[in-house]
Amino acid sequence: MAAGEHGTSTEVDRLAPLEPGAVVTPSGRVSVATELDPDRRDSPFTPAQLARLDEALTMASRDTGLRFNLYLGDLGSDPPAVAQRILARLGAAAENSVLVAVSPEQRQIEIITGHEAVARLPDRGAKLGVMTMVASFKKGDLFGGLLSGLHMLADQASGRPRRS
Repeated sequence: MAAGEHGTSTEVDRLAPLEPGAVVTPSGRVSVATELDPDRRDSPFTPAQLARLDEALTMASRDTGLRFNLYLGDLGSDPPAVAQRILARLGAAAENSVLVAVSPEQRQIEIITGHEAVARLPDRGAKLGVMTMVASFKKGDLFGGLLSGLHMLADQASGRPRRS
């Protein structure tokens, strides 16, 4: 799961020292990379693409005030329930979060919003994000679909069109 964490300078100070794979960005956001399966090295993304996805998550979060999270992997036999459990792992931050969970092998996309986030990103807006992703996924473009989907979701949550 990739997630952007927001923090003020006092919150960042409390987090020091940071865990391995964590960095404080110039905006003060703590970006944490975690490796779920250390033996698996076949990422579908290049380092540059991962950086662009992180930037898209950061900008979506900054532009909307919501916390955007991305999960890419197997969603099991009950994808909505698995996505809900992933969102719940965010603790109190889940209330103001949007989770985009994608399982390419299952051809499944789940967008889950916390109780506060749903007011900003209703189901109609989430569906537009899914349609945007699916259009790229059908062309075999996983990266482009995720990037476009994050932009569309941020547009829907902010109520204004995004400029690229």
